[in-house]
Amino acid sequence: MNNGKLKIGIFELTGCAGDALLILDCEKELLDIFKAVDIQVFLMASSEVTDEKLDIALVEGSVSTEKEIEELKDIRERAEVVVAIGICATVGGIQARFTDPKEWENKYKEVYGDIEMTHTKAVPSKPIDAYITVDTYLPGCPIGKDQFLNLFTRVVKGNLPERYPRPVCVTCKYNENDCLLNKGIACLGPLTEDGCGSICPNHNVPCFGCWGPVEGANLTSEYHLLQEKGFDIEAIKKQMANYSGTKLVEFFKQLKKESK
Repeated sequence: MNNGKLKIGIFELTGCAGDALLILDCEKELLDIFKAVDIQVFLMASSEVTDEKLDIALVEGSVSTEKEIEELKDIRERAEVVVAIGICATVGGIQARFTDPKEWENKYKEVYGDIEMTHTKAVPSKPIDAYITVDTYLPGCPIGKDQFLNLFTRVVKGNLPERYPRPVCVTCKYNENDCLLNKGIACLGPLTEDGCGSICPNHNVPCFGCWGPVEGANLTSEYHLLQEKGFDIEAIKKQMANYSGTKLVEFFKQLKKESK
């Protein structure tokens, strides 16, 4: 503690930095945030960096290099609580959508060829919980302002928030939306973790899964439902893989076995 304030670090690994930018975009609340806690590390806002112990570390971005693995382990060692924010940190992000390990290797060679990396070695992108223990998660691509402020307030007060236990479809029904699947529109609402307020279906836009897969989702049922409705099989796989990162790899492996 520093003058009664919690020490906070906000870290960015591989990603677009959209989650860190969203925190800065909390314009009306930003001064209150900075007054409430002692921000030790936040490169989006300041170049100053310390290696002190932290009460809370917010980490965005996936792990894609050996250097980031070491950096992440150092963050875990220094912080009492680690929060994964954004889809890259929680599931690995779009860059982790490869369902076949060889696919990553082939793409890497296409881009870099035989160039020898001297700074750090690249590794397949993974969520941060592939390497460290994570205390709580806030998915989203990017995270939502209201969801962040709610999480931040609870974490600062020592109450870790719960994950949403239901899919987007539940909120979509509460909002009295017509089911887009019945309109012939491919929607991933049944598979996606709630928390966004079903904002896309509210505007007649299908859910793309940007909050990541909900725990306990009936993947097989949704896959076959979309298939029965005449959607292209490969298009379905790509859509399901976009925001699932490493979390649906085993499901896709099973699909591959069944197709043989």
